[in-house]
Amino acid sequence: MLVPEAAPVLPLAEAAPVSAAFGADLTPHAEGFCFFVWGTIIYGPQASFSAKKKKKKREEGKKRRRRKKKKERRRRPAAERRKKKKKKRRRRRKGKEKEGKKKDSYCILRGRVNGVGYSPDARLMPYLELAGFGSAALTRTFDLRYDLISALVERWRPETHTFHLSCGECTVTLEDVALQFGLPIDGDAVTGVSAIAKPAALCYSLLGASPGDAESTFSELKFTWLKANFQHLSDNATEEELVCAARAYIMHIIGGVLMPNSNNNKVHIQYLPLLTDLRSVRSYSWGSAVLAMLYRELCRTTKPNAVDMGGCLILLQSWALYRMPFLASVSHQPYVYPLVNRWSIYPGIGRSYTVPIYRLMIEQHAGEGFIWMPYRRPEIAAIIPSSAYVDSQLWCTNAPIISFNVVEWYQRDRVL
Repeated sequence: MLVPEAAPVLPLAEAAPVSAAFGADLTPHAEGFCFFVWGTIIYGPQASFSAKKKKKKREEGKKRRRRKKKKERRRRPAAERRKKKKKKRRRRRKGKEKEGKKKDSYCILRGRVNGVGYSPDARLMPYLELAGFGSAALTRTFDLRYDLISALVERWRPETHTFHLSCGECTVTLEDVALQFGLPIDGDAVTGVSAIAKPAALCYSLLGASPGDAESTFSELKFTWLKANFQHLSDNATEEELVCAARAYIMHIIGGVLMPNSNNNKVHIQYLPLLTDLRSVRSYSWGSAVLAMLYRELCRTTKPNAVDMGGCLILLQSWALYRMPFLASVSHQPYVYPLVNRWSIYPGIGRSYTVPIYRLMIEQHAGEGFIWMPYRRPEIAAIIPSSAYVDSQLWCTNAPIISFNVVEWYQRDRVL
């Protein structure tokens, strides 16, 4: 049996160098380059093939995931799909609203005036007059022009408590509060204890009724409760019942018209102890308290995130219309007292405009059309009672004005 001879193996030392393949002597760097070229020729196609294979696998994986999602969508109930569509619509709507706000660059504020809704019983008027709320009790609420109020807020400067107009600085003053509402502006600060320990007992003693039992704790009275309990008085009502009804009516005026909360339909019970003796109610500076609350709300709403406004908005709007009559499209309204009631008579101030239009009107006409002393007109002065001028020396004072925890600075010398 013949066994084939193995091929001779050359020793390492005798292996042909790479340079011999090229027929020339090469440096070590040149030899490395040659190895690289040979490797690319042999293994290059294989590497590119594996890359293509990986890419193909990734694409197939994507397709499988898409098919899986489609199947899941088909399995989902119709209600769930509708919810998702609604969410998408909301997102789009919010995006559009944000874009609109950026383009328009203004915000329309909202407020609330909770008018009493009924005239006081004739038997209550002597008690309301005694308390200094006789004129304020006759106030009739009217439609507020929130675009106009928003345009005014843009001109308000918290550091000076004034509106900056082309005619100069101007603001709502104690004179406006006294003559528009007939409220007392001289006396003690409207302040006291805001946290009442036994609110039910206080209500029983001063109102004759309470929205809760003796053990319940509450800090506010609903206007609906006040109206339901004190609107209709019996023909043979005692003096004590009339006094209680007068207190309830004043509470409604304070919380609903003079110092309303921006988003509430209640009045804080903190004002009730001040009405214990109706003869001493007049000794408080209610006019300055109303002005302090209005100043605070004007300062608060200058912040960009503010959307609602409290304070006496009917005073603010009436002030603007008396000082800048060009803002009202109706100028033949008769003058009545309280002066704020002029705008409650049909057709009110007439047509309403948007914030940009009110801006333009104020910019163009405030320079020449602003009336610095509107109450000096003979037709207005003739209807204002002499009692409204009793504390006129305080109109030009510089002092802090207070309403419980609200303290603002009154600077009359900045505007005249």
